[in-house]
Amino acid sequence: MTQQGVRRTAEQVLDLAPDASSRKAGSKLGVAGPWSGAGSGREGAVWGLCKGSGSKPYQTVVDLSDPAGPAYKCSCPSRKFPCKHALGLLLLWAGDEGAVPESEAAPDWAEQWLAGRRGRVEAKKTQAATGSAADPEAARKRAERRDQRVTAGATELERRLADLLRDGLASAERSGYGLWEETAARMVDAQAPGLASRVKELGAIPASGTGWPARLLEECALLHLLDQGWLHRDRLPDALAATVRTRLGLPTSADGPPVRDHWQVLAQYDTADAKLTTRRIWLHGADSGRTRLLLSFGAAGRAPELSLPVGLSLDADLSDYPGAGQIRATLGERHAPAAPAASRPPGTTTAQALTSYGEALREDPWLDSVPVTLDAVIPVPEHTSGSWHLADADAESDNALPLTPSFLARPGLWRLVALAGGAPLTVFGECGHRGFTPLTAWAEGTAAPVSLC
Repeated sequence: MTQQGVRRTAEQVLDLAPDASSRKAGSKLGVAGPWSGAGSGREGAVWGLCKGSGSKPYQTVVDLSDPAGPAYKCSCPSRKFPCKHALGLLLLWAGDEGAVPESEAAPDWAEQWLAGRRGRVEAKKTQAATGSAADPEAARKRAERRDQRVTAGATELERRLADLLRDGLASAERSGYGLWEETAARMVDAQAPGLASRVKELGAIPASGTGWPARLLEECALLHLLDQGWLHRDRLPDALAATVRTRLGLPTSADGPPVRDHWQVLAQYDTADAKLTTRRIWLHGADSGRTRLLLSFGAAGRAPELSLPVGLSLDADLSDYPGAGQIRATLGERHAPAAPAASRPPGTTTAQALTSYGEALREDPWLDSVPVTLDAVIPVPEHTSGSWHLADADAESDNALPLTPSFLARPGLWRLVALAGGAPLTVFGECGHRGFTPLTAWAEGTAAPVSLC
């Protein structure tokens, strides 16, 4: 089902930018001056010609009809997606309806790309529907070989953890980061990327400040628990065994029944390393009350395809991934165009947020945080340490959640403080052992969210 593109706000458009420089350059092109031949189609396409430094204008087209997110095509040489011209075109469309009039037909150069792209999308859907997959016996044998490699890697990691404890934690500080890098590389060879990433995190703990031996011991214990879970997976309940596979980084597919709901987009943010950009999108179901996480990936330096601006509501199907306490899902069919959400999700207290995290750890001991919406909280500074807390506005409560160091280092802190102005807020974020990371906030008396990412 083809969906008409929803006109986005300027903030939602800028959230699509792959980096700060693209955001700045795109903002300069969000005016009518450099554009000609701009138009939009009923099925969710926007196109236009942007004057550049050369004799020919750049041909720019954006397809907004795909539920997986916008797609972009521009004749400029930029390798960023979206490029500054695509961002400028969407900003022009968002800010001035008359500058990008609706048209019955796109120009040939735009129509050719749109038709080709949509044909490929439909072909993939048909292939998935017909179940044309590789030989299942060959797939089973590949899975068995991978399990054997992972088992060998987990066994080796157990020996290295035992050596560390036998020699004493002080040896980790003397060995430096090279030991952990080499161990992580061995886990990559064993096709267990989840183990590799956790081993790399261990390398940053020694000499990281007061109390580092205790923190290292805690993380080693969790890694040992994960190893043992894999080595004895045949004794685990199916749901917990699926969680162990997920934590090891083994591929899984969403197998839960589709749940149709009006899913409100609560937050969207990206994290990146040298090889991969990961986009996390939090959704809340108005009828089911469920909060679910969508993950989308892109090569380093490129934004992932899936983009759902904060504040929209999707009438769509979501299917859960397997695992105990699993909150990751995949986006299925969308039944109607996205529309602005008319309300905010229900909130809870800071004490209940900590209880929710504790209960979730019983299902998944390796869980870093859980999604939580706090109701009626106020950001409060701690003058002696320079930290901040979110405190319940209730005068009878003295409970508060510390904000994570990573959030305190970002501009979102001052956006949160300015939005509150001393008044209570509703705040959505992630609550875990490091504290609370605010992602989105609503001022009192409004349904319009403010992204803090």
